[in-house]
Amino acid sequence: MLEVNGLSKAFGGVQAVHNVSFEVAAGEIVGLIGPNGAGKTTCFNLISGLLPPSSGVVRLSGKNMVGLPPYRRAGLGLARTFQNIQLFGGMTVLDNVLTGFHLHQQVGVLMALLPLSKVKRAQSENRQQALDLLDLVGLGGKEDEPAESLAYGDQRRLEIARALAQAPALLLMDEPAAGLNPRETEDLMALMEKLRSRGITLLVIEHDMTLVMGLCHRIVVLDHGQVIAAGIPQDIRRDPRVVEAYLGREEE
Repeated sequence: MLEVNGLSKAFGGVQAVHNVSFEVAAGEIVGLIGPNGAGKTTCFNLISGLLPPSSGVVRLSGKNMVGLPPYRRAGLGLARTFQNIQLFGGMTVLDNVLTGFHLHQQVGVLMALLPLSKVKRAQSENRQQALDLLDLVGLGGKEDEPAESLAYGDQRRLEIARALAQAPALLLMDEPAAGLNPRETEDLMALMEKLRSRGITLLVIEHDMTLVMGLCHRIVVLDHGQVIAAGIPQDIRRDPRVVEAYLGREEE
């Protein structure tokens, strides 16, 4: 599904990401972990197109995405959520999700040329799909509330629902459990497993080791912008380089 090969990014004299390579197979949940400043979010920004790489290749389903803007990558099946929640606060919960359908809509002149009945039918179908997504993430019944009025955990779920409206094949999730209580984290883990069962591949940045070790099929560990380990959770937990750079620090 995703191939990252030799990915590097320098900001002036600072090498934020250096020669990072890993793969994500279709149907996997893969964790991307490491201490703060390890380059995890920079990797996400390079994969999603928010930043251009200094060197390296990113392929989605075999297609080289380097040079493509974020909206083109989204059209190829890539969606993401953000570490800092990015919602349209003044819009309703439902309208936030509806914005995610823009990739699959006929707009502008094409929409104006369609019969009114087809336009209304398309709008009705999108609305129902958005309501279904809200039910999926646990926000059913809150569609008319302003997004900014939601509790923090609900805002996290709303951002996931909007990303799902793009019908992604690969979903990048940047610290989805940040700020959640243990019960909300359990619900998030159940949702992520449900998404995987529906055919969505997940690449997740996360510091919650209960989620990472309990949910991810494989884990890639970054430190100082480089991959220091990659493998199944049991091996990562025992890897001395990971313990020294990250897991031991987390225990402290």
